[in-house]
Amino acid sequence: MTQRIPSIFRTRSRSVIHDGIVTTVAVADTKAPQLYDQARDALAVIERNLVEAGTTKARILTAMIYITDIQQKAEFNRAWDEWADRENPPLRACVGVALEADDLVEIVVTAQA
Repeated sequence: MTQRIPSIFRTRSRSVIHDGIVTTVAVADTKAPQLYDQARDALAVIERNLVEAGTTKARILTAMIYITDIQQKAEFNRAWDEWADRENPPLRACVGVALEADDLVEIVVTAQA
């Protein structure tokens, strides 16, 4: 069975749960000008989405990070290291991409439900 947790957009889900796996995506709710601040905000959104889907960051399996300036990856890493569950570190990748408007970071995670 697939469960979709709707977002404010009719054509998108905030999270999807299928066969015990949760997938969720987040960008920062606020558009702070610094990557570190947006990363912290986006990670907080991820955490809320996971809780809403009945899981926690300790159960994250993979994380895909998209940032607008790969030269600022250290700033993302600083936010990640403060937030991540060190006892259950997920597989993680980070790539530089063009994001829309004022978005500096977008995060996609999969987790066990």
